[in-house]
Amino acid sequence: MLSLIFLCSFLSLFILPPANLAAVSDGDSYLKLPLLRKSPFPSPTQALALDTRRLHFLSRRQKTHKPIPFVKSPVVSGASSGSGQYFVDLRIGQPPQSLLLIADTGSDLVWVKCSACRNCSHHSPATVFLPRHSSTFSPTHCYDPICRLVPQPGQAPKCNHTRIHSTCHYEYSYADGSLTTGLFARETTSLKTSSGKETNLKSIAFGCGFRISGPSVSGSSFNGAHGVMGLGRGPISFASQLGRRFGNKFSYCLMDYTLSPPPTSYLIIGDGGGGNRSKSVSNLFFTPLLTNPLSPTFYYVRLKSVFVNGAKLRIDPSVWEIDDSGNGGTVVDSGTTLAFLADPAYRLVVAAMRRRIKLPNVVEPTPGFDLCVNVSGVVKPEKIMPRLKFEFSGGAVFVPPPRNYFTETEEQIQCLAIQSVNPKVGFSVIGNLMQQGFLFEFDRDRSRLGFSRRGCALP
Repeated sequence: MLSLIFLCSFLSLFILPPANLAAVSDGDSYLKLPLLRKSPFPSPTQALALDTRRLHFLSRRQKTHKPIPFVKSPVVSGASSGSGQYFVDLRIGQPPQSLLLIADTGSDLVWVKCSACRNCSHHSPATVFLPRHSSTFSPTHCYDPICRLVPQPGQAPKCNHTRIHSTCHYEYSYADGSLTTGLFARETTSLKTSSGKETNLKSIAFGCGFRISGPSVSGSSFNGAHGVMGLGRGPISFASQLGRRFGNKFSYCLMDYTLSPPPTSYLIIGDGGGGNRSKSVSNLFFTPLLTNPLSPTFYYVRLKSVFVNGAKLRIDPSVWEIDDSGNGGTVVDSGTTLAFLADPAYRLVVAAMRRRIKLPNVVEPTPGFDLCVNVSGVVKPEKIMPRLKFEFSGGAVFVPPPRNYFTETEEQIQCLAIQSVNPKVGFSVIGNLMQQGFLFEFDRDRSRLGFSRRGCALP
């Protein structure tokens, strides 16, 4: 298993050369992509159900013992095998076709919905990628080494080394039976750099999904997305493919989507403007990124301690460790809405919250939530909510405001937006609600995660 993962990583150094960008000056040091959220937003109960399904998929995937398929842009929220995700508007092909992809740090594969139609009048604009209408679409040959980095269909045609059109097929399945299957290919994407100039990024490897089925990738939880932009740590993720050109890091700020009008969130590929952001970067807290050989996609961090109103909870340190089977640990994930803590820690957090909360408990909490309070008549309930603090290895301290972990589930009812997870079959998660209002920087070269409440408002 480990040797196979090493082989995939080693191969990626040779078969995925740095992305080729046309006409980019030295001053264009990063990409800035708006992150978008789409309404209606899922209710907290819906988010919990979708999150639970997503985490079941993620924890199940790390047990397959198979290699996981390994710019400033606005991000919009959506959902895929989870909930509360954020979308990136990606322009792909020549001439460019615009599609909304879910930005997901919990997966590697970049894939879009495709159609092989010739007369495509029955397709609404910007709902599916039409490879026949792009002059730069290039299917990957089945014996191209990059084909080894994607999961193959069980009934894949036998690879014919002598045939020019013997293409690379992929199949990416989800825990609920949903799947995307099609051709693995290369294509040109059109992106705007930090200076506002548009540039063409050539030979991006992606899955062209001709068969999409199941609720995770086609039902209401997908919320109108046309594919997924994997930002994981594997060699074929969008972040990996662009990393060596723009600096092997990416960052984002997920703004509070409940505000009206909602502020724009951004995904930044690269250094994020160098000197223009030096002040915000100097205020970052850094913690090392850990590697789990059985789950090489995910961004693991070591959570050491949890505090409630300044009091350190007596949590056994072993609760946070990754075991020999690859279970446990803590993952930072943009595709999960709520936070999840290992059950022993979760119980202590809920108990500490109950003792310190100064609002009346709800006799019958919202289904799926263990701690709910009545905030009727309270002008600013966040002012009297207990304060959480997380300490990570390296001395990094994360202090989210109460609105990041208490959410309104019913009128005048707020519930603790943290759930329990069994560390023997899953892992703790810092979801996107907990991340709101913070700049998160994933520095892959230095293998560290940085975060700060400053910097999100910078242009």
